[in-house]
Order: sequence, then C-alpha cells, then structure tokens
Amino acid sequence: MVQNSPARRGRPRAYDPETALTQARAVFWDAGYAATSLDDLSAGMGMNRPSLYGAFGDKRALYRRTMEGYQALSRIAVKEALSHDLPLRAALLRFYETALSIYVTGAHGPRGCYIIGTALTESVLDQSARQAVAETLRDIDAALEARIRAAQGAGEVAAAADPKSLAKLGSAVLHSLAVRARAGDPIEDLRLIAAAGIDAICQ
Repeated sequence: MVQNSPARRGRPRAYDPETALTQARAVFWDAGYAATSLDDLSAGMGMNRPSLYGAFGDKRALYRRTMEGYQALSRIAVKEALSHDLPLRAALLRFYETALSIYVTGAHGPRGCYIIGTALTESVLDQSARQAVAETLRDIDAALEARIRAAQGAGEVAAAADPKSLAKLGSAVLHSLAVRARAGDPIEDLRLIAAAGIDAICQ
C-alpha cells in the first residue's frame, strides 16, 4: 500500500533563477548599471517589482549576481579556448574568436564585454564593482600566462620571452576588442587586431 505524499502548499516558483539572471544581465549590458531602472529590469525579466525584490534583493544585489554569473561563464570559456588540444597560435585564435562571438552580439547591437562595459564605470565608487574588474583581469592574465608558459616549454615561444608580459599583452588585446566592438568597429577590423596580437605573442 502506497501512501500519497501530502500536497505542497503555496504556488510553485513561476520563474527560473538562471533565466531571470540572464535576462537581467542583458538589460544591464545594454544600458549600464546607472541608466537601468527597476522598471527596465521588471520588463526585461518578466517579473513585477515585489517578485524581483523577493528573489534577488535590490538593484545592486541583482547586478552583483549578474556579474558573478558572467565571471563564472567567462572562466569556463577561457579555460576551454586555451586548452592544450591545439598549438598556441590556434588556441589564441580560438580564444579571441570566442570573445568576439560574445562581444559583437546583442539584441540592440554589439555590446563588448559585460564587466568592462558596465562594472568599469561603477568601480570608482563601488568597491564590489572594482573587485569584479580586478578579478576578471587577474583571471585572464593568469590563464594566458599559464598557456604561454606551457607553449614556451614546448618550443612554441622564444626561450627568452617573458610569459607574464606576453600574457598582459594578450589581455590588452582582448580588452581593446571589447571596447572597439562596443564602439561598432567592423568584425573584420577586430579580427585584424586579434591577429596582430597573436603574431606578437607567437613571434
């Protein structure tokens, strides 16, 4: 004899948290933190204000959640792009192409990098935003340095080269692509910048 489970009280959750955060990130990404209103977020997420507050807290708490999610996804993307299944030059090309596939897309036009495009403007007065920018820069620098150092050990990079300096060069190219993509540079021009950066690293 099977006993029926007692019915759960209350209505089931009417939203998916990850989907809601993705929608919120899209709203912030287009307009930036300061210019995004709660009405914009409610419309973009399909949630009324009480539901939004109940699920994520205030606007700044929601923004922080979107930054954390973007950073987590970025770490995965960087790791996959720079994996050791390809020579360094090909891995760097995949790294930049992966970034560009994100930077040039958006419902209302190219958006660049979420952290660079939104958190950078908030970082002077918001310590958490500054920390997010700094963490992102350090993560990318470290991933590039480790990959370049491994390639140097395999003879793909000159023995006299400094992997740390080359990694910062690679990061600088990436951030330039983010800014130029948001400014509307053609994808062909962005790819030329990426190619020049790869040549400089793999000379």
